[in-house]
Amino acid sequence: MNPPNQPHEEHRAKLGLGVPGGAPGALSVTQLLRRMKNLLEIQIGEVWVEGEVSNLRKQASGHWYFSLKDEGAQISCAMFGARRREGADALVDGAKVKVFAEASVYEARGQLQIIVQKAERAGAGDLQARFEALKRKLQAEGLFDAERKRPIPGFPKTIGLVTSGSGAALQDMLNVLTRRAPWVQPVLFPVRVQGKGAEIEIARAIRQLGEPEKFGHPRCDVIIVGRGGGSIEDLWNFNEEIVARAIAACPIPIISAVGHEIDFTIADFVADLRAPTPSAAAELAVADGAELMEKLSHLRRRLERHVIERLHRARMALDSLKRGALQRGGERLLREPTMRLDHLRGRLLAAMESNLQSLAARLTHARTAHRAHHPARVLQRRIDHVAQLRARFHRAGGRVVSDRSERLKHLAGLLRALGPESAFQRGFSITMDEHGKILRSVSGIQPGAKIHTRLADGHLASRVIEE
Repeated sequence: MNPPNQPHEEHRAKLGLGVPGGAPGALSVTQLLRRMKNLLEIQIGEVWVEGEVSNLRKQASGHWYFSLKDEGAQISCAMFGARRREGADALVDGAKVKVFAEASVYEARGQLQIIVQKAERAGAGDLQARFEALKRKLQAEGLFDAERKRPIPGFPKTIGLVTSGSGAALQDMLNVLTRRAPWVQPVLFPVRVQGKGAEIEIARAIRQLGEPEKFGHPRCDVIIVGRGGGSIEDLWNFNEEIVARAIAACPIPIISAVGHEIDFTIADFVADLRAPTPSAAAELAVADGAELMEKLSHLRRRLERHVIERLHRARMALDSLKRGALQRGGERLLREPTMRLDHLRGRLLAAMESNLQSLAARLTHARTAHRAHHPARVLQRRIDHVAQLRARFHRAGGRVVSDRSERLKHLAGLLRALGPESAFQRGFSITMDEHGKILRSVSGIQPGAKIHTRLADGHLASRVIEE
């Protein structure tokens, strides 16, 4: 018959907890944790746990890590191969969920945790519910409307930074601004970006930068409000209504840069522009200086090419004019003006003849009409008027013909005075080689070459004896 305490001792031995009165000795840390792990897995095993998701981290390996908490405690959770697990989409920071998990111990850290097999929604968490309620309220008021959002200036000179004065987000933004636009002046308004009351500091900073003259701050062209990543609790100050209304009321465009790319806050919806990270906000706020310099260089090269082409075309036109009318013979130069003059004379005569015929017809008609009614005096006045018109037309025609003739004589005189024939009459001559090229220097003539000289009354052919 077994002693009364034997079953209890056997059970402890199975769990690896040792038997009282056994061999003395201390357990290693690993042995202790392993025994605790075995005890949890055997005694608790797989259970349903309900709580609020916090600090969700999605690793590139596909494993997700987060905390599950309630009002009194929290526990670490791991979901391996999360994307393949049922209900993984329910895991969002602030969401209230139920998970089916196995209690265990992470031996490397001595940390109690549960291994989640599946999850399902258990109603929104408190923070998520507050977030959705404020979002609906402000959206109904029109604070998210695209029509009220102001454009971000293309080339700001001064940028306000509302963030922690010691955070990595500030250094990231300053590095980007220095690299892309060193001429921009950043103005830091340091505030707390998490913790109780931080939202009051953030709202006050936005209001003061929106009225810089009143508070003695430099006027900014754009303001960046933000901080680095964190859990929903860490970012919660940017979900407060006081911050949202300060952003909406600010007359200066605001870029919201809160958390990482996957994080969204109420400030993001109200701001004029949302950036996924503080570094991205700095890049969106300023143009790239190197890219601007490249564009300016390209525009300068295009302008230089355009000016050079214009100058080249103008030079060609000038050269063409220099080789134009004054190089032609007098007869050819007067040919076109003479034809124009003949054409105008013909048009003038035809017009005069047409007018005379028209007047004669009108006179005949008037005579017939007056003869029928015996208007002797009226008819005489008409006859006199017609005679005056004929005289005026004859005089006008004579003046036009005379003016054209005088102009033709004047052009002919100018041609004789300015043309090459005038130079020949004054004793000048032109010497050309046997190919007809004008000779301007003796250096280009070899002994024995044939040359031609043009004089006023003819040509001479000669041969060069010596240079």
